[in-house]
Amino acid sequence: MAEHPNVELSRRGYEAFSTGDMATLTELIAEHAVWHIGGRNDISGDYKGREQIFGLFGEIAQRSEGTFQLTVHDIIANDDHTVTLTHMTAGGSSGKSVSTNTADTAHIKNGQLVEFWSFVEDPYALDEYFS
Repeated sequence: MAEHPNVELSRRGYEAFSTGDMATLTELIAEHAVWHIGGRNDISGDYKGREQIFGLFGEIAQRSEGTFQLTVHDIIANDDHTVTLTHMTAGGSSGKSVSTNTADTAHIKNGQLVEFWSFVEDPYALDEYFS
């Protein structure tokens, strides 16, 4: 049985994120997409538009000194949404680190991500890391 096309879209997106492939991310993330990061830390909030979202990606890379990593465990998809189960890790010279599971939900329209929510198993660990 072939994978749903949105599973492939999600796989391409996570691979592009992990390698810094901005051309592929530009193709996959709609220009006016919205990205939601929960919690009470320095990166929490809603990022509106590709420019702000890419700024968030840069902030994450900078704060983690390039150590931020998402390992994909599974992707579930239908015509409108994907849910990607990952394990998130990050460290750096600050001595802080984070290691937690996430469930990332994306709304997909016309082959592009239009809205994204990240749900973190240990939000306190994420808050501590990014504060």
